[in-house]
Amino acid sequence: MRVVAGEFGGRKLKSLAGKNTRPTTDKVKGAIFNMIGPYFAGGTALDLFAGSGALGIEAVSRGMERAVLVEKNYRALEIIRENVAVTKAEAQFTLLKLPANQALKQLKTAGEKFDLVLLDPPYAKQEIVAQIEALIADELLSEAAVIVCETDQKIELPTMIGPFQQKKRNVYGISAVTIYERED
Repeated sequence: MRVVAGEFGGRKLKSLAGKNTRPTTDKVKGAIFNMIGPYFAGGTALDLFAGSGALGIEAVSRGMERAVLVEKNYRALEIIRENVAVTKAEAQFTLLKLPANQALKQLKTAGEKFDLVLLDPPYAKQEIVAQIEALIADELLSEAAVIVCETDQKIELPTMIGPFQQKKRNVYGISAVTIYERED
């Protein structure tokens, strides 16, 4: 696994051994960022189920100013720390060791606003619609926010969640990537 493109492009990243995390493949990661960018002129990203941190690191590599990486598993968080260190840009990353829903409450209190949200939860424990609704209700999304959801390909997410409309959905093997943007 590596950073696909941008400032940190080509740098090798680690992933947690075992079945606790399911890293996004380089192919899918490249496809995700080609659908939404592929590059950014600043902004803040939230990777709510960071796993290895690869998606958030990719977002910063491609131009996001910073990323908040949320992970509740201690061993996975250690891998994220190692991967962030590979970038030599640690100041651009905030790591939170919290369950996703607790992290959303803390981020609301901190007054955060996100331009890019990456939701790649464990397939068996998805609460994506409720989490997007919480992001909307707690005003954690910028006006131009883009939400990326990676799910099992059998999962069909709604076409609208609040003011966010499904813009794209592509299937890659067992995974589906769904992109939401605020309705015009």
